[in-house]
Amino acid sequence: MILDRSRDIGEFVPEKDDDLIICRCEEITKGEIRRAVHEGMWTMTEVRRYLRTGMGLCQGKTCGRNVKAIIAKELGVKPVQLEDCRARGPARPVEMGTFGDETEACIEE
Repeated sequence: MILDRSRDIGEFVPEKDDDLIICRCEEITKGEIRRAVHEGMWTMTEVRRYLRTGMGLCQGKTCGRNVKAIIAKELGVKPVQLEDCRARGPARPVEMGTFGDETEACIEE
C-alpha cells in the first residue's frame, strides 16, 4: 500500500501510557514510536531505521506486531495495510584479523 503523505494526521498529543516500553531489546517506548510517525516515519521500515525497533536480539519477533499496531493507529489505517519489514539475519562486527589469521588454523602437511 502506498500511503498518501500529503494528508494531515494531526499533531502529536502525548498519552498517559507513552512511557510503556514496546521494544525491550532497544528500550523504545510507545511515545517514541508515536512521535516518529508524527515526524514523518510512516512505514515499518522507516520507524525501524529511525528508532531501531526490531533490530535487537529478537529481530522484531517480540515487538513487531505492537509497533505495527501503534503506527497503524496513528495513521488511521488497519495494521494489515502496512508492509512488514524485511527479515535480515543478525550481523556482528568481525575483526579483519579473524579472516586472515592462519596461526591457529589446522593445516595438513
